[in-house]
Amino acid sequence: MRQLVIATHNPGKLKEFRPLLAPLGYALTSAGELSLPEPEETAGTFPGNARIKALAAAQASGLPALADDSGLSVAALGGGPGVYSARYAAGDYPGAFARLIAACAAADEWRARFTCALCLAQPDGATATYIGLAHGRIAPAPEGVGGFGYDPVFIPDGYTQTYAALGAAVKDAISHRAQAIAQLLAALSAR
Repeated sequence: MRQLVIATHNPGKLKEFRPLLAPLGYALTSAGELSLPEPEETAGTFPGNARIKALAAAQASGLPALADDSGLSVAALGGGPGVYSARYAAGDYPGAFARLIAACAAADEWRARFTCALCLAQPDGATATYIGLAHGRIAPAPEGVGGFGYDPVFIPDGYTQTYAALGAAVKDAISHRAQAIAQLLAALSAR
């Protein structure tokens, strides 16, 4: 069976990728499971950081690697936290939710967007990047227990509940990550 390294040390991301990538028929493992070092994300863009992570994992493992760099951009924060979404939360998501909600309320501006950049890298250095976007708004209070990260405060356009309240099946069908993976699957199917 073909192998693919998911360039993450986040078990939540690996869990989310498994059903989305099932059509590829790859055996999935993660950079964390392989004890690969985490590269420093020095790019100022989602595609740039995804490329850094994918290339590092592909070259260290000798296997194709897929990296995701994703984050939340909030209009009330001038597009932030963006590529700094994980740092903005600093592991304290309830605190980050409170800061986001307060900023949106102060500006009376609730629009937000999730971005996912996927980069597929080969050990020889070849890469391909796919971008998915999910537009929506910040919820006035966290809602739901599913998902991870900012899922409890993001309501996608066309819905009245957050990603966390909608559940994995709905999120896997509509999310920014699902859109990027659909592009990846289409590109790989065309080969």
